[in-house]
Amino acid sequence: MTAHFALIGVVASDMAASLAFYRRLGLVFPEGAEALPHAEAALPGGLTLALDGEETVRSFHPGWRPPAAGGRVSLAFRCGTSEEVDAVYEEMVGAGYHGELKPWDAGWGQRYATVLDPDGNGVDLFAPLPVAE
Repeated sequence: MTAHFALIGVVASDMAASLAFYRRLGLVFPEGAEALPHAEAALPGGLTLALDGEETVRSFHPGWRPPAAGGRVSLAFRCGTSEEVDAVYEEMVGAGYHGELKPWDAGWGQRYATVLDPDGNGVDLFAPLPVAE
């Protein structure tokens, strides 16, 4: 038997706010998911991003508590160009989301930025830097 990586789960303190954030980044969740305890969006490559409300998690793990500090996991969205990284970052910040790290040219050859989702999870935006000729 072989296990296959299939799902990324995020616990949402406010399902509607989390859905609005991830929808703004282009993910498709079912209409009316704001009223559901669990929602999923298909990701490229066959993965799934699942959002669960805190009460949903407590229903099967009664002792669960949200972390007191920032998380240790981040999600990353690849953009088409360096300019798109900047544009998506500005759109997200303009929509009221926290810009954790403004776009910069990373030493590993990518344009990179980080915004935080409504629960403080880091969501990176990146694109390869143009190759100098």
